[in-house]
Amino acid sequence: MIVHIGHVHQLVRYPVKSMAGVATNSAVLGWHGLQGDRRFAFRRLNDHSGYPWLSASRLPELLLYQPLGLDENAEEPTPTHVRTPAGARVEIESAELQKSVAEKLGSPIELMKLKHGMFDEGSVSVINLATISAIAHAVGQDLDTRRFRANIFIATDSSEAFLEDGWIGGRLVFGSNEDGPVVSLTMRDLRCVMINFDPDTAQSDPRIMKAAVRLNQNNAGAYGTVARTGRISVGQSVSLILDR
Repeated sequence: MIVHIGHVHQLVRYPVKSMAGVATNSAVLGWHGLQGDRRFAFRRLNDHSGYPWLSASRLPELLLYQPLGLDENAEEPTPTHVRTPAGARVEIESAELQKSVAEKLGSPIELMKLKHGMFDEGSVSVINLATISAIAHAVGQDLDTRRFRANIFIATDSSEAFLEDGWIGGRLVFGSNEDGPVVSLTMRDLRCVMINFDPDTAQSDPRIMKAAVRLNQNNAGAYGTVARTGRISVGQSVSLILDR
């Protein structure tokens, strides 16, 4: 069964894990997610937990660093510079950037480039705008979509929230059913404190995660893997294939 569910509202890649995202009108969806997504990450040198990557859950100010200089025409768009919270423009692999982040964290780190990206779960994340609206309504304020850090924001024809839960096990087709990119959805997106952080100030509002817990057991959105590569664009139609 294949049904049309909506269209792509926004596309965002996150060149450096937990730094600010970079919106784009079109991107290549490769086998390892959007080309250029999470290809850089900071490693905490003194961490031996098996998960050494620095995220905004440990250093919220990381969200205030803005990657710059992506070449959208490159096969793998990656940033050349980063704008720091203080407004300085520094090269991405510079000692200045490493020092800035390390001083805020209070421990040594190093920037690593990973060929296939650094993902917590699936290499692609999607969310329905109605899901964000439901959480926003529950806390009585407009919520910036940047809090949810998805790659693909979908405007569904239905206004029902948390539709993503029913998409698990299915496939999203973008554009043409014959040759458009396809994402197989594998699991719900169990949220962490990241959604509490204001993307412009890094200030925390714990009501947001509490609302997600109350409304849908803290799930909002879905993770997936790429089943067919191709170019994905804002405005492209989105269809859902369910085999069950």
